[in-house]
Amino acid sequence: MVAAGLPDPSPWPGLPPRVTICEVGPRDGLQNEATVVDTAVKVEFIERLVAAGHTVVEATSFVHPKWVPQLADAQQVLDKLDRRPGVRYPVLVPNQTGLERAVEAGAAEIAVFGSATETFARRNLNRTVAESMEMFAPVVAGAKERGLRVRGYLSMCFGDPWEGPVPRQQVAEVAGRLLGLGCDEISLGDTIGVATPGQVRALLDLLVAGGVELSRVAVHFHDTYGQALANTLAALQAGVTIVDASAGGLGGCPYAESATGNLATEDLIWQLTGLGIETGVDLAALVQTSVWMAERLGRPSPSRVVRALAG
Repeated sequence: MVAAGLPDPSPWPGLPPRVTICEVGPRDGLQNEATVVDTAVKVEFIERLVAAGHTVVEATSFVHPKWVPQLADAQQVLDKLDRRPGVRYPVLVPNQTGLERAVEAGAAEIAVFGSATETFARRNLNRTVAESMEMFAPVVAGAKERGLRVRGYLSMCFGDPWEGPVPRQQVAEVAGRLLGLGCDEISLGDTIGVATPGQVRALLDLLVAGGVELSRVAVHFHDTYGQALANTLAALQAGVTIVDASAGGLGGCPYAESATGNLATEDLIWQLTGLGIETGVDLAALVQTSVWMAERLGRPSPSRVVRALAG
């Protein structure tokens, strides 16, 4: 039983009136689960998220099953999914082979996943940053030729478990390369959750100074040190209007062991609602969805808002 309740809106001057949430639970949230989730459950999860009001739901990944067994059923998920008009269902692709598989499955939007640091690029993609950009170039070009929208993820934007703090200029340069390849949007990831609001604002200001339009920038925060909501607020104050979040706070990163869960979508919506910012997502319906998913995973949701409203 989900208790009723929403925060009393108190608008904060200078913030956007509306924020688009990129819901990453079905892909980024589930990719680290040790027990393989049934395809039918994944499909129902996505459809529940859309029914709750989400218009961007990252559906799956066409990474080789050897590397992410949890998402080996990408083709089946898209085949069974009742895709609604006006809703975007991006899928992650690692390379040209992944693109071809995604196109064959009928994907209309793809995402590539790069790194701002050399060590993580080698560990995640077995390539240098420059080599990964060379690999992405034909993927992005091929997607654009087919009329597909392309998102570029950039991981380790604030800290790297092997390299430590990441220079902002380094992040800005790699972000510029992704946009230069033709990505419609880039998502700046705090993969291990070490960023603080001042760092977030400084990086965004640097990007703007370099000519990047914040309408093309999303933020993707992990809550390792409890900073995800504060960092989101800093990004909104800078002008960002796209925020990645995961229903119930699911997810981590299979190649960065210190990365705990993503920012919980429910926690984000509670904050945004309190700030008078529209999202179009029904919080009560989303909480019900996260409770349902937690039951299927066999553990309670880590989201504070889910626990508060469903308790």
